[in-house]
Amino acid sequence: MEKIMPRTKQKRITVKDLARDLKMSVSTVSRAFYPDAVIAEETRKLVLQRAGEIGYRPNPFAQSLITKKTQIVGMVVSDLTNPFYPEVMTRLTSLLQKQGMNVMLASAEQYDGIDEAVDLLLSYQPDLLIVLATNLKSQARERCEASGAPVIFFNRLSEDRRGFGISCDNVEGGRRAADYLADLGHKELLYISAFADASTNVERCKGFMEQAVSRGLGAPQIIEAGRFTYEAGYEAGLTVKELSRRPDGVLCANDIVAIGFIEGVQEGIGLSVPADISVVGYDDIAMAAWPSHRLTTVAQPLEEMMAATVRLARELASSNDVVPRILHIPPGPLVERCTVLDRRTTDD
Repeated sequence: MEKIMPRTKQKRITVKDLARDLKMSVSTVSRAFYPDAVIAEETRKLVLQRAGEIGYRPNPFAQSLITKKTQIVGMVVSDLTNPFYPEVMTRLTSLLQKQGMNVMLASAEQYDGIDEAVDLLLSYQPDLLIVLATNLKSQARERCEASGAPVIFFNRLSEDRRGFGISCDNVEGGRRAADYLADLGHKELLYISAFADASTNVERCKGFMEQAVSRGLGAPQIIEAGRFTYEAGYEAGLTVKELSRRPDGVLCANDIVAIGFIEGVQEGIGLSVPADISVVGYDDIAMAAWPSHRLTTVAQPLEEMMAATVRLARELASSNDVVPRILHIPPGPLVERCTVLDRRTTDD
């Protein structure tokens, strides 16, 4: 029987080992790992190259004792069942890591357990927090700020509409959807509402309702789906038969709700999309373009939103005097696929 040799634990390479190897001072070698440190570029390249060759990695906890910064960005998310947010998390994490920031994720049950998730992240002393898909109460935000960790709300706004936020102009997105349906001859509109207090839902509904009225169509009917989920959309589709007036054009609070809604009305009550009822989503998630869905939708300006978030994160990580602000970025294009019918010809 072959004898299994015990595993030998390798000695961790330190900054002193690297400095000795390069015949440089420890302070010079250390500065090479700080992007903003004053050091000759050739020296920096030499240090980083040799560090990679011998397997040295700077200790972030040791660095934080000197810089008073952990380079940790805490990310709080509660709606991982919505495909929009895993897409955002993956891409946003990559962008932050390219800036030398380390992302730590804390997930909470949807709309519950947010305080526990925030407290967990605060125990690691992050430089800042990014909140996705959840409503953080103003007291929790103030607690974070008191701990030295400002909060950026991504695609949502804080409960009191204060602090830092990066969001699509959802009111304008709702208006565009109403105009699009009105221009194609739809006369009876419907909005499928999701989480009632979410700023995204409130703003999309507001823009849609106001623009429909301004176009002379009357106020759209509303079905409260209750959540941003496929299941909620499906159940909302089943209740269309209970409405006093049958709609011919619908805006859903987001894409996954729209996909559920379409299957609910088709399988549950026998209506055809788009022959009987046109449906528009919101977000333009990857799934919306699948051949099985081909969903017409209002695209979120994700690239611009994420770039703005990274810029703000860098600013907050390097300064304590950043003025709170909320940035509304114009929505992306309305992406036409196969769930809306031009009724100007079919109704004549």
